[in-house]
Amino acid sequence: MTRAGFIAVIGAPNAGKSTLVNRLVGTKVSIVTQKVQTTRFPVRGVAIDAESQMVLVDTPGIFKPRRRLDRAMVRAAWGRAEDADAVVHLVDVNAEIDVADGGGTPADRKAADDVATIVEGLKHASRKAILALNKIDLVRRDSLLAVTRKLFDTGVYDEVFMISAGNGAGVDDLKHRLAAVVPEGPWFYPADQSADIPARLLAAEITREKVYLRVHEELPYAASVETTAFQERPDGSVRIEQTIYVERDGQRGILLGKGGQTLKWIGEASRLELTELLERPVHLFLHVKVKATWAEDRGFFQDMGLDFDV
Repeated sequence: MTRAGFIAVIGAPNAGKSTLVNRLVGTKVSIVTQKVQTTRFPVRGVAIDAESQMVLVDTPGIFKPRRRLDRAMVRAAWGRAEDADAVVHLVDVNAEIDVADGGGTPADRKAADDVATIVEGLKHASRKAILALNKIDLVRRDSLLAVTRKLFDTGVYDEVFMISAGNGAGVDDLKHRLAAVVPEGPWFYPADQSADIPARLLAAEITREKVYLRVHEELPYAASVETTAFQERPDGSVRIEQTIYVERDGQRGILLGKGGQTLKWIGEASRLELTELLERPVHLFLHVKVKATWAEDRGFFQDMGLDFDV
């Protein structure tokens, strides 16, 4: 008897959703950076535990949106949660404790506000979720229990798991539970498939991750990557052409770097990872273009699987 179902992983930006999905799947299916809000569209990772197949939907962080792209990402996250067989709400417990103690950074306070927004959203949807308290390796046990009680008393959770997506503590217990809650039925994907994402879109995400890793201070969220060509070659290799869009001329200079060294680093790091993920030689060519309105382009939203009319 096999089981298969969809699990939506929701949470505030930077709660560790992508790290958790990657840990559950056992390979990389979603980019992970130190910048919040890096997952712009739901990525489906495929995890297997015994006879159960779980399609894990790593959603964009849920927060109070301001611009069109923000609204589209939040709508996508809630939409996947409504359609899923189960919902995991991942919370950065370290930030929650700092705020509860009257301290915390502005980012911690914003994270706590986003958690409260998600709790209200779950109440409104009359949807129960599994609460996963993340980063437990960074907090004291007494503080952890206090925050656990506070959140569980909101009434929107039916179970609590304490985990560290970073080092894997508690993740296997959560995985076993998710394997048990998905419904009986045939698997959706072959046993050797770890993600449901087009190769050209995965390639763009990998390069965007490298952009953030290299220039996260100077260029926080003003860049997008589009795979403009993905060509299989007779020798078994693949030729990939990508365009990195920025909003201003000055940002183009930042991406290029002195003598083109920054862009060269991004390209090499992305090429190496794509070679490993695609299991074939990769020829990667990057171009940088200024497009002030990329975040208002209908085609961009469609490529990301996001609703433009929000």
